[in-house]
Amino acid sequence: MTAALALAASSAWAVVYDPANAPPGAATNAPAAANPQAQQALDAGLAALREADGLEASAAAGETPSAPLKEAYARARASFEQATQADANLAEAWNGLGYSQRKLGDYTKALNSYARALAIKPGYPEATEYRGEAYLGLNRVEDAKQAYLDLFAANRVLAEKLLGAMKRWIGAQQSGSPAAADLTKWVEERSKIAAQTASLTREGTAAGWR
Repeated sequence: MTAALALAASSAWAVVYDPANAPPGAATNAPAAANPQAQQALDAGLAALREADGLEASAAAGETPSAPLKEAYARARASFEQATQADANLAEAWNGLGYSQRKLGDYTKALNSYARALAIKPGYPEATEYRGEAYLGLNRVEDAKQAYLDLFAANRVLAEKLLGAMKRWIGAQQSGSPAAADLTKWVEERSKIAAQTASLTREGTAAGWR
């Protein structure tokens, strides 16, 4: 099933995504841009991210060279930049920009983009999770922990996603790293708490992907 995108014919437009296949940065019932140029650029960016994520999945299996992958993320970044220039208040565009910047290794710029998205839409869970991953890219472990705690209270699915990113970060560290050892203990503790409270909330099953 492909992601469905529809514009309501009213002054309060709405973009409707299929949550089962929502692209990075997308959110169910996310508001569309009032500026058609911004909407067109946003759509192009999301399409490029769908392509890039597909290439990344293949690259993980050794089937795709890195050049096409980087090119797809670069196209996504350019489209999201156009969207934010056309409508600086489009949180989804800033979130998508941060996502593509992070995937291209520019964690500092990604953090700035996520900050813009969160300033427009406080508590935006996707931006919170992606920002947590960007913090890990900069070895800002304490900030990543706080991002997880924020998500744990609001969106268990994305909190679990960030916890997985933490585990991958730990695996990439050198043996004996104090930071990795500290985070390993913290992740184990949080995993136990999450398991113990899973039956007490419906958030784990009700939360939308990304």
